[in-house]
Amino acid sequence: MGDPVVSPMTGIESTIKDELCMEIDPPFRENVATAEDWRKALNKVVPAVVVLRTNACRAFDTESAGASYATGFVVDKRRGIILTNRHVVKPGPVVAEAMFVNREEVPVYPMYRDPVHDFGFFRYDPSAIQFLQYEEIPLAPEIACVGLEIRVVGNDSGEKVSILAGTLARLDRDAPHYKKDGYNDFNTFYMQAASGTKGGSSGSPVIDWQGRAVALNAGSKSLSASAFFLPLEQVVRALRFLQKGRDSYINKWEAVFIPRGTLQVTFLHKGFDETRRLGLQSGTEHVLGYCMVRHASPPGETGLLVVDSVVPGGPAHSLLEPGDVLVRVNGEVVTQFLKLETLLDDNVENSIELQIERGGTSLTLNLVVQDLHSITPAYFLEVSGAVIHPLSYQQARNFRFPCGLVYVSEPGYMLFRAGVPRHAIIKKFAGQEISWLDELISVLSNLSRGARVPLEYVSYMDHHRRKSVLVTIDRHEWYAPPQIYTRDDSSGLWTAKPAIQSESFLSALGTNGTGESLKNPTVLLCGKPVHMEHIDQGNHQELTDDVTSMETASGDAFVETHSQDESDNGRKKRRIEEYTSPDCVVADGSVRESGDVKFEDPGTMENAGSRAYQGATAVTTNASLAECVIEPTLVMFEVHVPPSCMIDGVHSQHFLGTGVIVYHSQNMGLVAVDKNTVAISASDVMLSFAAFPIEIPGEVVFLHPVHNFALVAYNPSALGAGAAVVRAAELLPEPALRRGDSVYLVGLSRSLQATSRKSIVTNPCAALNISSADCPRYRAMNMEVIEIDTDFGSTFSGVLTDEQGRVQAIWGSFSTQLKYGCSSSEDHQFVRGIPVYAISQVLDKIISGARGPSLLINGVKRPMPLVRILEVELYPTLLSKARSFGLSDDWVQALVKKDPVRRQVLRVKGCLAGSKAQNLLEQGDMVLAVNKQPITCFYDIENACQALDKYDDENDGKLELTIFRQGCEVEIKVGTDVRDGNGTTRVINWCGCIVQDPHPAVRALGFLPDEGHGVYVARWCHGSPVHRYGLYALQWIVEINGKPTPDLDAFVKVTKEIEHGEFVRVRTVHLNGKPRVLTLKQDLHYWPTWELVFNSDTGMWCRKTIKALDCSGV
Repeated sequence: MGDPVVSPMTGIESTIKDELCMEIDPPFRENVATAEDWRKALNKVVPAVVVLRTNACRAFDTESAGASYATGFVVDKRRGIILTNRHVVKPGPVVAEAMFVNREEVPVYPMYRDPVHDFGFFRYDPSAIQFLQYEEIPLAPEIACVGLEIRVVGNDSGEKVSILAGTLARLDRDAPHYKKDGYNDFNTFYMQAASGTKGGSSGSPVIDWQGRAVALNAGSKSLSASAFFLPLEQVVRALRFLQKGRDSYINKWEAVFIPRGTLQVTFLHKGFDETRRLGLQSGTEHVLGYCMVRHASPPGETGLLVVDSVVPGGPAHSLLEPGDVLVRVNGEVVTQFLKLETLLDDNVENSIELQIERGGTSLTLNLVVQDLHSITPAYFLEVSGAVIHPLSYQQARNFRFPCGLVYVSEPGYMLFRAGVPRHAIIKKFAGQEISWLDELISVLSNLSRGARVPLEYVSYMDHHRRKSVLVTIDRHEWYAPPQIYTRDDSSGLWTAKPAIQSESFLSALGTNGTGESLKNPTVLLCGKPVHMEHIDQGNHQELTDDVTSMETASGDAFVETHSQDESDNGRKKRRIEEYTSPDCVVADGSVRESGDVKFEDPGTMENAGSRAYQGATAVTTNASLAECVIEPTLVMFEVHVPPSCMIDGVHSQHFLGTGVIVYHSQNMGLVAVDKNTVAISASDVMLSFAAFPIEIPGEVVFLHPVHNFALVAYNPSALGAGAAVVRAAELLPEPALRRGDSVYLVGLSRSLQATSRKSIVTNPCAALNISSADCPRYRAMNMEVIEIDTDFGSTFSGVLTDEQGRVQAIWGSFSTQLKYGCSSSEDHQFVRGIPVYAISQVLDKIISGARGPSLLINGVKRPMPLVRILEVELYPTLLSKARSFGLSDDWVQALVKKDPVRRQVLRVKGCLAGSKAQNLLEQGDMVLAVNKQPITCFYDIENACQALDKYDDENDGKLELTIFRQGCEVEIKVGTDVRDGNGTTRVINWCGCIVQDPHPAVRALGFLPDEGHGVYVARWCHGSPVHRYGLYALQWIVEINGKPTPDLDAFVKVTKEIEHGEFVRVRTVHLNGKPRVLTLKQDLHYWPTWELVFNSDTGMWCRKTIKALDCSGV
């Protein structure tokens, strides 16, 4: 895991170069080392080799966040220094532990990682190792030679100790190329041997028979036995600096500066024949040969250093070119990487003289050696889960960009939502050119929550064209406020501080302490400050900076800020002529206060625009009456789910779908959509209206606990002129559709074009039978859906209407999972018609005033409905089958009489765990009657549950069921459960795992742990403690340190008592019922405990820190 892998093609060398140096024989004594010699050497070496378990807590530079294991070895026992690879130490935040051969574990802290070469050092406390006798491994780079027999001792392929044998075959191999967009070593030779090392052996010592390290294992080829070792000359130099720096301080480590110089140039070693073809003069070659002898250069020198690439903006940019042959540096002949690097390291910030040959011409250049550490980023910005920092030398070399540009190492949520990829370079944000990270932070500090601003970036795959996207600043508190993390080599940690000062950040939030919107924030759009106005609706002020209107020809956004008069939505059966006539538009585009008209001119313009758009829609479409009637009611959904709250088993971060407006007034609009588009309430919803070109945010206000639909609210005043043409559809729940009825399937294409076709109902009451997914998520059950003969495919959603455009069903999307064998599965979706009777019932309760909890919608608190349900999963069985199970003829005739079409009886598939029906109903029970009335479909049970609400005091919410069980009729009273439409409203992140109460899809499995149920792990984060120790999703946490955690409150109480760095004993139960006990180490520095809670009083998701580490004391 800790090992990069070289692709077979990039590691292939020429036949000639493969044979270089093979004729050199090693010293005689090395060839006659006996097995006893090796045994003694290994007995000394093995105790000093450690297994390193590392957590890269954040993506940074060339590395992604994640957990891995690798190898290191002690090179200084007294000072506690461990040598390993750079890609193990990581360039970014890392938490690591070293395990010695006797399984003693100690924390280790990064103290140095080389900016270029693949080595780095960890430090540890030597006094922490109490039960192991070990010695440091000496470094002897001068011993390496072709033919030397070696052993690679390390954690190969996850084994604690592996010893692999080999023979050094080459000392002058080019540095291996691992990835085009990741870490690669350069400007050095590598050694090669056929030792067959694999993942986990990175950082292993390559030792000789005397136990001396002659090289450092770094990488290998995945399809061959070739392994690549880093020479140790630069390692020895760096170690001496660290040792000297440590001796300068008595009781603690301090950061040690190791001089490293660079010209931002990549050199390759080319043979003399190749350099001649590049233009090396024969006279120069003759002089070089003479100089080599005089200066005792390495015997058998075969070539020179040639410029391969030059980083733009570096010291050598426009001076050196690819193909230049390096001859001398400061008058000295340089043919080896080591000598060149020594000269550069000794002349940091000084000028050096280079003599080169370019196409047969000799040139002398003076260049200033740059400090390599100055172009190695040591800080990053974390905002909305994104990691942004200056472009490093490593990536600048890979991508051919200047160092220091604003580089997206991880897009997080906000940038991912906008379509910004990893490795992007931000060039412009909110109209401001961005060259440095400080400029990005400055612009960010002036933006309020919900603001939508343009961003331009370039990709390393396409250097020459900028791509433009629209970034939406998080409206909800999905993530912590922006923070700057800075590397501290003294502690080995990255310390965090607010990126935006508290005063400016308060204005950036866009809300005050009471949750009300602040007045008139200024947002930078297209390079100009735009003053955002607000509408006063009662005591609530609504932000409008998250509204995107149609752009004008000049590219400036025109934002409508005043309300429209409510249009006439009560009219039924409108004719097509009414929609083509502009006279039906009832709005003047102005706000009337005390008889005065404000914004008169803009209002007139908007009215003209709305009339023109409305007329154009009708004129240009050659559509049916149903399509023309329903088109103004259709809405395209784009839904994004933040990774910080991927709850309830939601299987994607991005959803698209079509919904229909079911209510539209001056104060509130409601859109109905399927739950495969809006799966959870913790999401950001953007609505695009077919009736008017505008995109505004929506808020999820109701998720039906059973039926596959959700209601999303929007603010009609945000529509501006569009409020005049947007309207609600007319719902037609009765009469129910029958087989053979004609319907119109109407929906929207991705380009917001209405599409329709006439279809025939083939099955109006098809019962769904969707099995549980591997990761339990919402699945429609106890539902009958409508099937038609022809549709537009599995990705097209919309509505089913009659000829007059009255909505009889939603054509919605359903999520399922196709399983192949025992170990593979694939997410799948299909579309079916959802009858609107349930939507109509919920809508009536919202409009008339329900008895449930209140929710703030557009500044007005509205009581939301509660739904009484029987939490039992049922499925239909044909009466012919039921008769075979022993059902009497009397009941068969009674059920046929009740429903001569379906001819079925409902059977129990299972009860939801924790429901009132659990332990009362059994699998296979046939439900014959409810309250003495025969039932044949799910709708009958729903009506019986709703009837209980009218007489709740008399029956205690229980249904009298007549069931058929094992040949006998049984009368039983079963309790019902009352659920709201909020979904999951509380999430806790502890040690990197997302914890919630078990959601209905989990409870539908019919099992909860006996130990007080426990809290459910929904997701986990890469690079977190739970990743490192294996506390993954799909299990319950039932105990922590022996204390039960039956619910979230108990869980918070227990975790609050755990301190930073403390090991915790966690007892879990998997979904399959298997218990497990594991331990993990809490890390509050990088992974504080926090929770997200939905506040119904403000209609916002709020983030609260439960326990964190004060970085000021680090």
